[in-house]
Amino acid sequence: MQAYRHCGRCVSRGLFQGRTDFLHSEANMAAIRRAAACLSVLRGATTAICSQRKSARQLLRTPPVSVTDAVTFSVGSALCSVPFIEQVENLSHESLIRRASCLVTDSANTYLSQTTLALVDALTLYTKGLHTLIALQKRYLNSIGKLTPAEEDSIWQVIIGQRVEVSDRLDECKRFESNWMNAISICELSAEAAYNSGAEHASVALKTSLEVAQSKVEEMRKLQAAAEKSLAETKAEEIQRMAEYASSINLHDLEDIPEAYLRED
Repeated sequence: MQAYRHCGRCVSRGLFQGRTDFLHSEANMAAIRRAAACLSVLRGATTAICSQRKSARQLLRTPPVSVTDAVTFSVGSALCSVPFIEQVENLSHESLIRRASCLVTDSANTYLSQTTLALVDALTLYTKGLHTLIALQKRYLNSIGKLTPAEEDSIWQVIIGQRVEVSDRLDECKRFESNWMNAISICELSAEAAYNSGAEHASVALKTSLEVAQSKVEEMRKLQAAAEKSLAETKAEEIQRMAEYASSINLHDLEDIPEAYLRED
């Protein structure tokens, strides 16, 4: 740009002089030569700028694959230049014991949940069996003296079968309760070990599971106790009703005996 302004000044200076004087002056001839050189420089600069614009347009038309490759290469180069810091895991004895105690609490929690579910299901079935037996015995008590011997025998067969089922359910409850008590002991020891090793969160979580399991079992035991109490009351009522029925039968038999047989000799 400076050369362009300089050439402009040279040309403008020559235009203000006469045409003949300007051509015959050596200074004017030198100015013409400088102006021609400046125009040549300007033409070369213009050609270079145009070629650069053409190259830029060609670059913009580059296929997406080349751009992707360039980006991938740049990202890879950046990753190679970043130093990776490897974090060494803590493998001390305390850390390993803490991890092992957490695994023990998880296993103990699983064992507790399975045994609790089995015991609760067994207690539920046992309680339902008790209520069924109570209903059968009450039905029999309400029909004492109204049934034929065959009907009474069939009802007693059903009652005896229900009593056998209730006894089997009770044995199942005792078996699952033994496993559940073992799970309780294991969970208590695991919670204590986890707390001593520094895994307080695992210890607290296991103690919470213990409380939930014990509350569920305790709730089912209350229902079981209520059903057993009702069954005992039904049996007491059955004994009383049978005694009354037997006395009424004996009294009726005495009334049927002729008076002559009741007199003293």
